[in-house]
Amino acid sequence: MADVAPTAFASSDPLSDDALHAAGPPRYPRPSRLAAELAVSPPKAAAAAERLGLTTVGALLEHLPRDRQDARTIIELEAGEIATVVVEVRSISSRSVRRRGMRPLVEAVVADETGTMKVTFFNQPWLERKYRPGARLLLSGKYEGRNRFRVQGHAESGEAVGAAASDVATYPATEGLSSTQILALVRQHADAARDALEPLPARLRVQDRLPDRAAALLAAHFGDHEGGRQRLAYEEMLLLQMALLRRRARRREGARAAALEPPGDLTARWLSDSLPFAPTSDQRKAMESVDADVERDRPMQRLLMGEVGSGKTVVALYAMLRAVESGGQAALMAPTETLAEQHFATLQKLMPGELVQAALLTGSTPAGRRADLLGKLATGELKLLVGTHAIIEEPVEFDRLAVAVVDEQHRFGVNQRRALDRKAPAGLAPHVLHMTATPIPRTLALTAYGDLDVTVLRELPAGRRPIETFVAATDKERARAYERIREELDAGRQAFVVCPLVEESEALQARAATAEFERLRGGEFKDYRVVLMHGQMRPKAKQEAMAEFAAGGADVLVATTVIEVGIDVPNATVMLVEDAERYGLSQLHQLRGRIGRGAHESVSILFGPKDSRRLRAMAEHRDGFRLAEIDLELRGEGEMLGVRQSGLQAFKFARLPEDVELLERARRWAREILDSDPELHRHPLIDDAIARAFGADAAAPIPA
Repeated sequence: MADVAPTAFASSDPLSDDALHAAGPPRYPRPSRLAAELAVSPPKAAAAAERLGLTTVGALLEHLPRDRQDARTIIELEAGEIATVVVEVRSISSRSVRRRGMRPLVEAVVADETGTMKVTFFNQPWLERKYRPGARLLLSGKYEGRNRFRVQGHAESGEAVGAAASDVATYPATEGLSSTQILALVRQHADAARDALEPLPARLRVQDRLPDRAAALLAAHFGDHEGGRQRLAYEEMLLLQMALLRRRARRREGARAAALEPPGDLTARWLSDSLPFAPTSDQRKAMESVDADVERDRPMQRLLMGEVGSGKTVVALYAMLRAVESGGQAALMAPTETLAEQHFATLQKLMPGELVQAALLTGSTPAGRRADLLGKLATGELKLLVGTHAIIEEPVEFDRLAVAVVDEQHRFGVNQRRALDRKAPAGLAPHVLHMTATPIPRTLALTAYGDLDVTVLRELPAGRRPIETFVAATDKERARAYERIREELDAGRQAFVVCPLVEESEALQARAATAEFERLRGGEFKDYRVVLMHGQMRPKAKQEAMAEFAAGGADVLVATTVIEVGIDVPNATVMLVEDAERYGLSQLHQLRGRIGRGAHESVSILFGPKDSRRLRAMAEHRDGFRLAEIDLELRGEGEMLGVRQSGLQAFKFARLPEDVELLERARRWAREILDSDPELHRHPLIDDAIARAFGADAAAPIPA
């Protein structure tokens, strides 16, 4: 075999002997340097670093700055300005303070190329010994004029003083550890960036013109901050997409499901004779996707998302009936009792005449009724079961669970979904249809639900009325809002009043709702029938309140967000939301979707500031997917969905939706790499990086 001549990186040009010798011996990264414990002092700063997750050198270097700001020279400072300067200590001393309880002040004369000034450090007398004349310091604080500077943050610096230090990184910080101190730590450990392992294949980096990981880390801190961040974000999204796609592939390869027979007489009769309305074209397309999925011997993993009122439950019931007509059983699992009860009521409306026997199982189901249900379920007599996580408890046994519908999947943990898998016959997994009432932007769907096939319902059933939305901010507008509600009530309609969101606890939220209920019952709505509903009420009391309102026995329902999804009262035409700016856009859209379900015009009134971008968006847009995009822009991916209950974490470097183009590229590369190397045998560094980023669960097949 002929000798292969070494070539320049990403080139076919041979390297000369001089170039080879100039390069010196090869240097291999030492990732152990990045795994080393980060030493931070004093103890208060060490505790603060731990709160920020800065426990290793690698974690420190991955703690990227928020932005960069110009370091000022002394001559440029203006009175009242908050600024950062790089200076050299000329002299330093401490003096006592007469005020009781205060430690001595430390004062120093510092200089750069443009001049000198006096700086003051408060309550840190040890700095007189630490910062001796000649020390170079990075100081942030307030210039008070008259050549005096009050220090708020400080650290030793290796930077040249004065104008040479053109800009300085600003880091996310916390009490006890300032941005300036973090910058000093980063400078101290910057050389360790060279020991970062490079997981991305060279051909990918060449084709997409990407620097290596070490260069990206250094650029993010000391050079092209945004360029470095984007390179790290690209890697982060590539690893996530590969983890998601591999998990989905492993479930399909490793799990078997019972292949269901083609659509039969049961679903045909339901569609033609029992369903109270004709399905929309979107619903029919979704049913066709379900048919294609369940006729395979690999478990369906499909996410069904759509507009409020787009009829997701119709598609879910179709999937469940497909199981029944193939001799199997189906279950629908919801995260709360209220939602499970509403799904059960909806299924009964969609399937009149006892087409198939169905039952409801929650934590509140009486013992006698529960025992009867479990007996019929185990023998196969009971075909459809709707319930909460009570469905997956140990005593619950199905005869032949073939299809499972999971509503609001992100509210169930991984172990709960695995328990649902185990309810299928031995050796099999159920076909799973996930539903969400939250329209999810494509950018978020690729990350939070990248391991699922996605079906979108955009078309609304005939008869849904448009809803007008108004923002009320002044006392006059509030008075008019109550007047408008009374007009609707006098016309025989009904109204929802949603109480302020209290983040601290459901109990506090319940108290706030109770207080508002008492106020309205004795005030603006004293001549009307008002009922209360909140999450702390006993299930029976909640059912009675909801039933009374749904039957027209009450005019106004004062409630917390327990009414967010699933409530269907066609006669309700008004939705009033207190302190609406506390809610996310998707949640407001869900709440608004409780009205506009009948033949009458409906109105949504949001109490909150007129200048709120969130409330303005609600008033201007009715499309839930557009609102979800705006919500993503306003709040970011992590806050919208929280960390999905999947073992995979939120982004550290990527920002959505602004990085959507990077996300699309990363997904294309992830598919290409996995298509040619499904087990990553030829890409061990990627495999290792996925395991380090997401833990052991990253390689496990996704549960139901």
